[in-house]
Amino acid sequence: MRTQASARHHPHDDAPDTAEAFRRLAALPPGQERDTLRDEIVEAWLPMAERLAGRFRSRGESFEDLRQVAALGLVKAVDRYDPELGNAFESYAVPTITGEIKRHFRDHMWTLHVPRRVQDLRNRVRFAAQDLSQTIPGRRPTVAEIAEHANMSEEDVQVGLEALESFTALSLDAELPGGEDGYSLSDSLGSPDPALDTVVDREAVRPRLTALPERERAILYMRFFGDMTQSRIAEQLGISQMHVSRLISRCCDRLRDQVMRDVA
Repeated sequence: MRTQASARHHPHDDAPDTAEAFRRLAALPPGQERDTLRDEIVEAWLPMAERLAGRFRSRGESFEDLRQVAALGLVKAVDRYDPELGNAFESYAVPTITGEIKRHFRDHMWTLHVPRRVQDLRNRVRFAAQDLSQTIPGRRPTVAEIAEHANMSEEDVQVGLEALESFTALSLDAELPGGEDGYSLSDSLGSPDPALDTVVDREAVRPRLTALPERERAILYMRFFGDMTQSRIAEQLGISQMHVSRLISRCCDRLRDQVMRDVA
């Protein structure tokens, strides 16, 4: 479609003046005439769509594939654009085309498996945000506005928004943003606490200790909790050190056998 040069300045140099064509398109009923005019509008805007696709070169996808994705985004923008809202088409088409290209990367370059539900929420949030951009220019729609427009809960909108920017994985060795000391994400992660095993062992032995005779409980307490030597224990109880050693060995063996039987 041959277009007239617009006297109005466009933010994009290759943006044709199709305002009148869009008004005609909105007034036409479904049919051949409308389809032909729609195709002419798409063809007029294809150079800009291809230029937007060129911004994503060298990211692992062929330029021909990106051109096709951008053209698909352009068709969606043409079909959804409402000239009655008073905004220039390019202000709606650019984010729609760019969003379609980014969606293509997200769908084909996820480095982690993402549940289908999360991907669906992401798409619903993206489409709602694009639609709202026509009615609230100059700022991003809020979570509440997106939720109301897309008939979603605010919690699902938050999940969708997070998924929009989370299709790549961050290396654990990557330096944290704003850090200057080489501090990485892996440095902030916890590690297994060996004290947890001690807690488990103590809780497993506790009822068995309670069942021991009083003298044997006292010997074990003095040896392992009071850190007393066997000779000191023997002196305090008035028995031989050898007897203390045998009692400690016998108690420990009994406790170990009882605990292992419980585990089995």
